[in-house]
Amino acid sequence: MRRPDFARRSALAAVPAAMLLAATVSGCHWFKKDTGFDQPIESRPLEVPPDLNAPDTAGAMLLPDAKPTSVTRSSLSAAQAAASAPANGFTVAGDRDDVFERVGEALAGIEGVTIASKAKLLGAYDISYAGANFLVRVSQVDAGVYVAAVDPRGLPAAGEGPAKVVAALKAALGN
Repeated sequence: MRRPDFARRSALAAVPAAMLLAATVSGCHWFKKDTGFDQPIESRPLEVPPDLNAPDTAGAMLLPDAKPTSVTRSSLSAAQAAASAPANGFTVAGDRDDVFERVGEALAGIEGVTIASKAKLLGAYDISYAGANFLVRVSQVDAGVYVAAVDPRGLPAAGEGPAKVVAALKAALGN
């Protein structure tokens, strides 16, 4: 029986060695799953937990049956005007546009009042007085024109400054 020579054995062993070498050098990318996390941060997939996909609406607030009204509405009923600011407003007889101009003149005459802006369409003056910033709103009501001091949210303005301005306006407009 003949023994295989060294060259033949090394040739036979070279084929599997070459395959093993190719598999290790290539990094075994045939077996690797692409997860996307080897990509740049901007292009990686976003994974959101299943319970965070939709908001929980089980305890959502129910809306009242009242009709919605505009925040910038300048005509109010007498009951709404009285309920919105009973302590810091008053009613004057006349036309809203005329009273709006008279309120502007009266505000200019009050020492310490700074008018930041005015919006005739909305019937509001944005003023500051005695360290307080608030609006003087002029609204048409059933009984005439309602003049009141309100904060930027539309609620009655609280404090000494708004009360003094309203009192001065009431005296200046002859009411």
